[in-house]
Amino acid sequence: MKTARVKINGEVQQVTVNDDYSVVAAHGASWREDEVTWLPPQHGTVFALGLNYADHAAELAFKAPQQPLLFLKTPNTFIGHRQRSYRPDNIDYLHYEAELVAVIGKTARRVKQREAMDYVGGYTLCNDYAVRDYLENYYRPNLRVKCRDSLSPLGPYIIDRDDIDDPHDLRLSTYVNGELRQQGTTRDMVFKIPFLIEYLSAFMTLQPGDMISTGTPKGLADVQPGDEVVIEVEQVGRLINYIVSEQEYFDERATCL
Repeated sequence: MKTARVKINGEVQQVTVNDDYSVVAAHGASWREDEVTWLPPQHGTVFALGLNYADHAAELAFKAPQQPLLFLKTPNTFIGHRQRSYRPDNIDYLHYEAELVAVIGKTARRVKQREAMDYVGGYTLCNDYAVRDYLENYYRPNLRVKCRDSLSPLGPYIIDRDDIDDPHDLRLSTYVNGELRQQGTTRDMVFKIPFLIEYLSAFMTLQPGDMISTGTPKGLADVQPGDEVVIEVEQVGRLINYIVSEQEYFDERATCL
């Protein structure tokens, strides 16, 4: 099953999602994909991984890390499927990052790897944009790199854990204006999901709705206003996002206030 949060006629609703991305509300009414406003499917803390793909680390001339390189994503960064992200003014390089996200399904504390997948409720997608201009240290990406408004599209929905055969054997792809720019496989993760759950839950409690965004493979490229960016994860789905200028983005927000 796929579940999502959408806004319909100004009201936030929890819906199920069909294979054609049409949505069905609890009372049975349905809407097409382009008739609703898609929201991020969860509200929990997001733990993001840096350099968690061997090919991506090599692409950047880094060795694979010995321990997970984790950072937190802030709520202002998240937007839904088919929404707009802005390219900040006066930068040289804004790139996408296609990522599989594991969603925690129940409270996890001191969980061992052998039991860790029992704590996954489902999966979603994240496009974790990065402003490369300010990335002084790949091991500690600062707030200007990873915490800009709108630069973490998330969704469109959460697909149940049992609907995915093996989360560590999925193809990831990114298309910019219909052109394939990035392709990889979750087989290349340095740290797998069970390890990450054990690692995190050893020193903190993970709550239902928390998410682990598991990193991106090689193949990054700059994007510009006017670009359509689509990330896909095999079996999970696709997440569409549009790039606009900073002025256009904040002018539009001002009119909505």
